[in-house]
Amino acid sequence: MDRTLKAGIIGAGVAGMATAIRLACMGYEVTVYEANDYAGGKLTEVVQEGYRFDAGPSLFTLPELVDELIELVGDRAKVDFEYERLPVICHYFYEDGTRIEAAADPEIFAQEMASKLEVEAQEVLDFLAHSATIYDLTASLFLERSLHKARTYLLPETMRAIAGVGKIDAFRTMNGSNEKRFKDARLVQLFNRYATYNGSNPYSAPATLNIIPHLEFNKGAYFPKGGMHEITKTLVTLAKACGVTFHFGTRVDHIVTHQQQAKGIRVRGKVHFYDVVVSNMDVYPTYKRLLPQHRAPERILEQERSSSALIFYWGMNRTFPALDLHNIVFSKDYAQEFACLFERQTLFDDPTVYINISSKYQPSDAPEGGENWFTMINAPANVGQNWDRLIEQARHTIVEKLERVLGTKIKEHIVCESILDPRSIESKTSSYQGSLYGTSSNNRLAAFFRHPNFSRSIKGLYFCGGSVHPGGGIPLCLLSARIVSEMIQNKK
Repeated sequence: MDRTLKAGIIGAGVAGMATAIRLACMGYEVTVYEANDYAGGKLTEVVQEGYRFDAGPSLFTLPELVDELIELVGDRAKVDFEYERLPVICHYFYEDGTRIEAAADPEIFAQEMASKLEVEAQEVLDFLAHSATIYDLTASLFLERSLHKARTYLLPETMRAIAGVGKIDAFRTMNGSNEKRFKDARLVQLFNRYATYNGSNPYSAPATLNIIPHLEFNKGAYFPKGGMHEITKTLVTLAKACGVTFHFGTRVDHIVTHQQQAKGIRVRGKVHFYDVVVSNMDVYPTYKRLLPQHRAPERILEQERSSSALIFYWGMNRTFPALDLHNIVFSKDYAQEFACLFERQTLFDDPTVYINISSKYQPSDAPEGGENWFTMINAPANVGQNWDRLIEQARHTIVEKLERVLGTKIKEHIVCESILDPRSIESKTSSYQGSLYGTSSNNRLAAFFRHPNFSRSIKGLYFCGGSVHPGGGIPLCLLSARIVSEMIQNKK
């Protein structure tokens, strides 16, 4: 009689839980070890004085990837995961007084652009069509399969992507491509901001990243009923229904190997043996802390890190009708902002400010008459900056900027506050230097330099999550789980 195969997973982030669900559905006995006393990694929540905040990711795209897991588990779990498509993706505010409501409908959005900026509506629609073309040509290769297996390059989809390389604009920067396409600097800035979705610099990152607007405008942006943390709660429910065992508050000491094969996980001095080991931990500390006896892939680990974030969770005692679920107040000098982040590794004195207010869609997230402001600016990776001083300066700068651009008082309406900075991101999520997406995508070959979803030197060791292929963000983390589970299934 065949014995049940066992899988040990390090980390209960989105990718770790999704991998656990998939392996359990394949018949594995799965155990997940999580250092924190909660699941979700960055996708958790903050609750203070009657206000609830989604602590990390705030944008939900490709919801079918969660639905896929729900369908995979089937009747074994009772989940009530609902979401709605957003009619408006974001409200944009510029220092010159321009305000844009970016409707989710491409036609309405294009007309809004034409009425507010120096652009023809058709130019905007052509750009979104271009974004869709990049997705159609590259998604199956760059997002859904390993770039580190030779068989990937023999597939018809890969040949098609290679044949269409001229259409994906891989040899220019995002900013270079957008400046050539649009003459209005405000529109260039709007589309440049999508580089931040994987923590990169639009003045260095390849224009292939113009794939991202397609996910919002053509495929749709969504809001889960109950907030983004409902994704985490749903994944936990699905995993437990499949028989996955969670050990929270349990830090892994070591990945046990023998003759270049992963054999198990050592926790609190005891070894637990597994047929496969999957690390959802950032790949850098995975090697440095859990595999110190093995040679690390230093070329990969030494790549430039993605940006981090400085977040103020503000409970507001009034509502602000001019704001929506997603809001961006732009910097006056975007190029200098990114130069500060990636070259000088500090905060810019006029940062772009993102405000997420989930109480616009989930009123229970704030007391009646109030709002919950997730107020974020991009920050450099943590390399020992004086964060206490930077945070104090940033808070003053952000409040002053918002009051100026929005034309209303802000400071006097903040009744409670919590802060998340690159140091606490690093300590809470084991993300090296607090980077949100592992390595940056600030060169045209960055996708190929991300760590693969498997170890080249240790058999039976796999990797998922934002620090490895295909990258960070909820959809890509879920796709990394699919890639890993398919690799394991093919080896079974």
